[in-house]
Amino acid sequence: MNNFIFENATKVFFGKGCVKEYLACLTEGYGNVVMLAYGGGSIKKNGVYEEVTKILKAAGKTIVEFPDIMANPTYEKVLDGARLARENKAGLILGVGGGSVMDCCKAISLAARYEGDVWNEFWTKPGVIDFEPLPLGVIVTVAGTGSECNGGAVITNEILKTKTGRDYPKCNPKFALLDPVYTYSVPNKQMVSGSFDILSHIMEIYFSAPDENNVSDDIAEALMRNVIRNLRIAIQNPEDYTARSNLMWDATMAENRIIKLGKQTDFECHQMEHQLGAYTDCNHGAGLAVLHPVYYRHICEAGKTKFARFATEVWGITETGKSQLELAKAGVEALADFIKEIGLPTTLRELGVDESTDLKVIAKSCNIVPGSYKKMTHEEILEIFKECF
Repeated sequence: MNNFIFENATKVFFGKGCVKEYLACLTEGYGNVVMLAYGGGSIKKNGVYEEVTKILKAAGKTIVEFPDIMANPTYEKVLDGARLARENKAGLILGVGGGSVMDCCKAISLAARYEGDVWNEFWTKPGVIDFEPLPLGVIVTVAGTGSECNGGAVITNEILKTKTGRDYPKCNPKFALLDPVYTYSVPNKQMVSGSFDILSHIMEIYFSAPDENNVSDDIAEALMRNVIRNLRIAIQNPEDYTARSNLMWDATMAENRIIKLGKQTDFECHQMEHQLGAYTDCNHGAGLAVLHPVYYRHICEAGKTKFARFATEVWGITETGKSQLELAKAGVEALADFIKEIGLPTTLRELGVDESTDLKVIAKSCNIVPGSYKKMTHEEILEIFKECF
């Protein structure tokens, strides 16, 4: 395995009833004002809001609400949140929701304690955080991004048409509360989309050097099999606690940095989807579902050893009568078939992209990141977009 340094500062409380049991004591030591951040209001319909605010009020906290965090959080929204936190002298941000809420809150925690231009200093380029961000705790209601156990935040600058993610360990939540029951009310489409995002995160770490036997790849294969198995169960029975709890922990394991140890990683597909999202505001997991099989058809020959292993170890495809390349391609097609099986889109048209969308401009805006088995160019990314159309 390659050399690495491992750090994860987030303390996780997992399981049924964990919010009721631990939230009050976890907010101690952060002052009296809590900024409660959430999305479009679903937590008010499913009872989570009432439960959380009741606990906070009983603990003597003053609640400052920051609602309406959108699916692709914008830099403007981040600045609004930072301003609110400063004006009310919040001692803690409590993000309740899925990846978008958590990402936005991490960026707010940074912006609330920084006087300069946060976008230019920390998103346009990797920055150095030599100060303490505003403390953040999270309550997860959607399994998908794994944002609860890292410092990563993906933010969209609408003016620049750029969607960029950075991971700063100092932005890790202080604590994360994961009650799988909170995910029951998530619409089926969103549950499937989020679960595919989990699978995408794992694949993009797995399909990269080194290819020699290593612990990270072995764990990744087990996680991929687990996501596939439990997503099928959850689609049939959305309130199967075992399936939903497994998917919730799969999401965390995919992005708590453990399976990245010693790996180069290849997040080119995420880069492509981010820019599609910046221009079209498409659903993240659905966009990845469209892109992944086509992208992998472009690179599987260059990475045939790992793709062949993916076919046998994840999909159970037999090696008999197949060359290594044939086996590699069979693994990619098994992934494509699974995407159809779970009802995710397979073309950009299904995402609402039409002839008026300038795919060339979007392709040119994509970052070319290291790690892919085949070095990408903006021209080949455009080819992939056209094949997805």
